Amino acid sequence: MAGHTDHHAPEGLLTRGTVIVVPGRGETRATYARFGKRLAADAYRVRVVDPPQVDDELQVDDELQADGELKAGTPVAFGARLARAVEGTADGDGVIRPLVLLGADAGAAAVAALLARQARALEPDGVVLAGLPGHATAPVDGWDAELDVRTACPTHRGVLSEDAEVRRGSLAEPVPDSLLDAAYEGTVDVPTLLLIGDADPLADHEGLARVAKSLPRARLSLVRGAHHDVLNDVQHRSVAAEVVTFLETVRGGLTPVVVVESSAW
Repeated sequence: MAGHTDHHAPEGLLTRGTVIVVPGRGETRATYARFGKRLAADAYRVRVVDPPQVDDELQVDDELQADGELKAGTPVAFGARLARAVEGTADGDGVIRPLVLLGADAGAAAVAALLARQARALEPDGVVLAGLPGHATAPVDGWDAELDVRTACPTHRGVLSEDAEVRRGSLAEPVPDSLLDAAYEGTVDVPTLLLIGDADPLADHEGLARVAKSLPRARLSLVRGAHHDVLNDVQHRSVAAEVVTFLETVRGGLTPVVVVESSAW
């Protein structure tokens, strides 16, 4: 049975919003413990769900349903589980908004495809797509090589290596083309933050640039020196700060809180 891990805002602080984190290939909820705690420390309710299962949850619906809700490229089972996870965060007054969906790797592809095809089912206020993979795959020969593709952070490499539930070799498994097509070609109407490492060999940098230009409200942030696990690489503090800045901007109706007026760098 699918589960989740919750990270709550510090006691006594008003919760500022809800973030649902969707891991990628081979990852577990524990992969995002550090990230979840950091966002929670800034008073956001963070729920990390289990990663989508490529063999069943990400099978797409190839026909338009009678009500027009599901279109080709929709990961139907995953969408239903994600909706339940969102509903489960509701305490007395309902889901605390803004609600932001954050996906990494195949989780990012699944979230993007879902919102492009079935956004009405979830109605998030924003989305973060981290390490969205391209169609091409990079050779991964052994665990050390996979770690090199994922991250240079020694702490995170240890987290991945010591977690018996992490599926080694998973980055060699292709993300379904139908899912990636939906993610790259669909339109997400809500504010979108695209995060990518400039040292990520799995990224389609040109494709992501096109996606950012095609979406009505998108920001593409390139993280210097970061690998595929852009949320958990050496630059994780700066990346978390970028995510929090996005969350605060969504809270403020896309009006930035801080604007650089003058700078020497």
